[in-house]
Amino acid sequence: MLKLPGLIDPHVHLREPGATHKEDYDSGTSAALAGGFTIVLAMPNTNPPIFDSTTLDLALNAAKQKARCDFGQYVGAGPNNADSIAALAGKAAGLKMYLDSTFGELRLDDMTLWQAHFQNYPQNYPLVAHSESRTMAAAILFSAIYNRPIHIAHVSLKEEILLIKAAKEKGIQVTCEVCPHHLFLSKDDIPAISHGHAGRGEVRPRLATKADVQALWENMDVIDCFATDHAPHTIEEKDSDNPPPGFPGLETALPLLLTAVDDRRLTMDDIISKMYTNPKKIFNLPEQAETWVEVDEKTEYEIKAENQLTRCGWTPFEGWKVKGKVRKVVLRGQTAFEDGKVLVQAGYGRNVRENQNGLLAKVNCRSGF
Repeated sequence: MLKLPGLIDPHVHLREPGATHKEDYDSGTSAALAGGFTIVLAMPNTNPPIFDSTTLDLALNAAKQKARCDFGQYVGAGPNNADSIAALAGKAAGLKMYLDSTFGELRLDDMTLWQAHFQNYPQNYPLVAHSESRTMAAAILFSAIYNRPIHIAHVSLKEEILLIKAAKEKGIQVTCEVCPHHLFLSKDDIPAISHGHAGRGEVRPRLATKADVQALWENMDVIDCFATDHAPHTIEEKDSDNPPPGFPGLETALPLLLTAVDDRRLTMDDIISKMYTNPKKIFNLPEQAETWVEVDEKTEYEIKAENQLTRCGWTPFEGWKVKGKVRKVVLRGQTAFEDGKVLVQAGYGRNVRENQNGLLAKVNCRSGF
């Protein structure tokens, strides 16, 4: 039995508040435990979006009642909240900036709106950018101008990973994450994913070319984290005339990556550094005492949505043969998951930004490691 530290996913969408028919803090953190994750950081583009103290408290109260693994909640950068959102940094997982298309209170239509957030948000707390291609280049420039760390979400293209590599070589404080679906799928796989429903292949960033996928594998040393971007939508929504983008990923990430280790495309050191050591440093996360994951490395099986705990009811990896199954998760000394069953109660999860006395944890950002 392989023993791993409790894994960290710095990029999940738990759909609470506003869309709990497809996921909430209960079902999402249950899926996280089944996937070997003991900390998840939830994104703010909910309904309403998390962009002020009222909405942050709304999300954190739901998490406090429902979460079964430990959690953090991002706040979102908007056109008018640079001062107020900076004051909430100690309670939030980090600041998420949507530099491409998004909606409502999180819409940043031009770069002049970015400046206040780069200037105001405390440098010892994470700043994460959804940015693609040219907006990613602009975000890295802002990092250099304001001399502050930035983390680039879900890198998917050759041009992006090569630019991040060059930026790191110049000493710019940039880190990045890549999702398993961008490592294991290309746009050529969309017909196989879709089963006659094109919407099942919709994800942002879009699935890229085989050359882009290969570039990610060839620059594995540039990638700091693996993050799922777990973005559940129901099968009915994905098969509709207006399919929303996003894939579920919490329960498939580790088996896919362990299979890559078995195929000698990755090492176990890669998994530990990119799913535990690096995200823990980048996002200033606390130690989880007496926490580990036990994985049966030899078990081979097919991924089936019917066996998953996520509420959305489907996976783009349906029928994929993988090797490596999570058997047990111990979280803070208590068996939280074992042999397919979640054993801790809703509300067992803790906010990573609070210590045991309920006071805000003091964290120090470590950038450019």
